[in-house]
Amino acid sequence: MLRLSKKADYALIAMKHLAIREGGGSSSAREIAEEYNIPVELMAKVLQRLVRRGLLVSQQGTRGGYHLAKVADAISVADVIQAIDGPLTVTACSYQNDRCGQFAKCNVRDPLWRIRERIIAALATCSVSEMAGETTPPASFVPGLLPG
Repeated sequence: MLRLSKKADYALIAMKHLAIREGGGSSSAREIAEEYNIPVELMAKVLQRLVRRGLLVSQQGTRGGYHLAKVADAISVADVIQAIDGPLTVTACSYQNDRCGQFAKCNVRDPLWRIRERIIAALATCSVSEMAGETTPPASFVPGLLPG
C-alpha cells in the first residue's frame, strides 16, 4: 500500500492552511501546530524543509511567519510530497540504479514503474489551491462508509 509519511501529511496540512490564508498574512509554526495538534518542533522542521525546497517563504520578526512562495494554483500535491519524502517509490527498484537479485529477470519492474509515473501525474494534477477549496467532512463522517 502506498502511504505518505507523517511529515508529508503535516506538510499538506500546513500548505492547505497557508493557502486558505493566502493574502491574509503569515502564520507561525506554532500557530499551525497548535491549530492542528501537531508537535511544534516537528511542524517547524517540516516548514523549514518546504522553505528550502522553494515552496514557502519565511519572514523573521514580530510580524513574521510562513507564507506560500508562489500562488497556491502553482503548487501541486506532488511538489509538497516530494519536497518532504523525496522521490515517490513503489518498489525497492524504483530508481534505475538500484538493482536487486531479480533485476534482470523481473517481469513486473517496468509495469510498476509506469504505475509510479501515473501516481505522480495524478498527484501533480491536484494543486494546493484545489485542496484549500475543499470543504472538510462533518465530524460524523467515517471514511469508507456511505450515509444510510
